[in-house]
Amino acid sequence: MKNLAKLVLFFSLGFAVLFLAAAGLRYLAIRIDWVRTLPRRQGTMLTDLIAAGHWALSLALYASLLLSLSYAARGHFSVPATAVCLIVLPLVFSSGVSLGLERMENLPPAQGTVRILGGPGLFLANARRSSDTSIVLLEGPARPGGARVAAIPGRPLIYQSEAVGPGVAASLPPIPFRDDLPWFLQSMAIDLRLSAEQLEGRFKAGLLPFLIYAGALILLLSSLRFILTLSAWPLANLFLGCLAFRGILTLETFFNSPETQDVFESFLENRLPLSLSVPLIFCALGVLVYIYSLLVYAANWRRDHED
Repeated sequence: MKNLAKLVLFFSLGFAVLFLAAAGLRYLAIRIDWVRTLPRRQGTMLTDLIAAGHWALSLALYASLLLSLSYAARGHFSVPATAVCLIVLPLVFSSGVSLGLERMENLPPAQGTVRILGGPGLFLANARRSSDTSIVLLEGPARPGGARVAAIPGRPLIYQSEAVGPGVAASLPPIPFRDDLPWFLQSMAIDLRLSAEQLEGRFKAGLLPFLIYAGALILLLSSLRFILTLSAWPLANLFLGCLAFRGILTLETFFNSPETQDVFESFLENRLPLSLSVPLIFCALGVLVYIYSLLVYAANWRRDHED
């Protein structure tokens, strides 16, 4: 009972800290994207906070479950009690956060102000694609449709007294910032965003669809505790757990892609709702892993008693 209370406290604090930290960092990233974009888009602080909260929910769910499983494995907590605790708690927390974010959407938004960066002569270019056109805004970002100089590779400089044509002003490159994130972090951020959109869409469809999807995902993630006991080195086990959770995140993105959903729809042939396809797969995989863990536990118990 004492170990269970420790696990509940550990998960609760871990989820809260991870969610708040991830939401704060995501909010800053969203505001930077607003600042970089020309012409300036009109956004609200509340809208950005809600978007950041949805993204942070997916990250907090994955990360807090992984850390809690590692904590339970290192403390040799009861496997059944850990399984029940780390299925119920994440489901309750994710449902509460989703409900709170939905209520926030009904609040009247307050228009936020975004400080304009740069001045006359602002140079815009896509640093990742050297073949793109570079543009110098002679009147600065305050008037992105004003006079400009365009530099097209292999051609002389072009002066335009005013941007003309549909979508010309909207096609400006972003204001340059350093972006040195490696691809694996960028891909993980994309997958987390897609996972968050899936959770948000399920919650908007109703509490029951959300509980079915989130519960199946949590069941699969919580079943991976055995990976965190494969060796005698906790740090190595945690690294293997990170790889396994990253694989589940990739699998979630793959299963929810339009192409895979079309395959599921043609296979089910209206025998089951398409929305149940991914949760059923997650449940089946989670149950199989739990059966495997149970058989390994039974084999070890029998060997210990025979010795």
